[in-house]
Amino acid sequence: MDTTDSTPIQTPVRHKRVSKFKKSVTDFFVSLYNINLFIIRFFKEAFSPPFELKEIVRQCYEVGVRSFTLISLTGFIVGLIFTKQSRPSLLQFGATSWLPSLVSIAIMRALAPLVTALIAAGKVGSSIGAELGSMRVTEQIDAMEVSGTNPFKFLVTTRVLATTLTIPILATYTGFIAILGGYLNVAVNEGTSWSTFIEQVFEPLTFVDFVASLIKAIVFGFTIGIVGCYQGYNSNKGTEGVGKAANGAVVTAMFLVFIEEIVIVQITSWFR
Repeated sequence: MDTTDSTPIQTPVRHKRVSKFKKSVTDFFVSLYNINLFIIRFFKEAFSPPFELKEIVRQCYEVGVRSFTLISLTGFIVGLIFTKQSRPSLLQFGATSWLPSLVSIAIMRALAPLVTALIAAGKVGSSIGAELGSMRVTEQIDAMEVSGTNPFKFLVTTRVLATTLTIPILATYTGFIAILGGYLNVAVNEGTSWSTFIEQVFEPLTFVDFVASLIKAIVFGFTIGIVGCYQGYNSNKGTEGVGKAANGAVVTAMFLVFIEEIVIVQITSWFR
């Protein structure tokens, strides 16, 4: 009688874990490769005619004007709260006269571009991801390709250019609104005049501060646009993919914004 055990050999748990890890690493590098191709294609389309100027202007309106109220309210609250929280610490050392300088340095160097980028990532990034994702799911993008239209140039290039151009403007506006919120707190508690406050605000700022803030806003705007477009343009799995595209656009953009903030701050500190 054949007593050979015919039970199939079980795959060890260790081998399963190794295979999952290899698959995760492979998927990561494949995604990185696809993202690089997506970015390279954007630069090719952005500098080659025809230029969709009308659509770019419309997207700038969607990104800028539609976010104006939220940006104004958030910037004002950030300036007011930051000044209010900083004053007690300076009061202990009798250095409340330094408050305008502290507010200007914190807002112009870091808070204005960072807060603007985070708000835009949540509002604009999710909107772009969901919009392009729904167009991909409903095959509108495929229909544009069949009709001879370049969907990448019309949908992706215009939106990325719009965020890259508009976010620096919004960040500058956020900075001045935040300074206005800080002035109200200083004026109420210290009785400082507007002219004196503005003089103390701009005194510690240098050309490097303004350039670094502008570069941050441009990089943040490009990141938000390219991430939202990539997530939406390459979404799948029906309506579930639309939700994942919107969520992925927000989470990924915010994560990259923080990483870019750290890198740019480090580079700027070398120039100082």
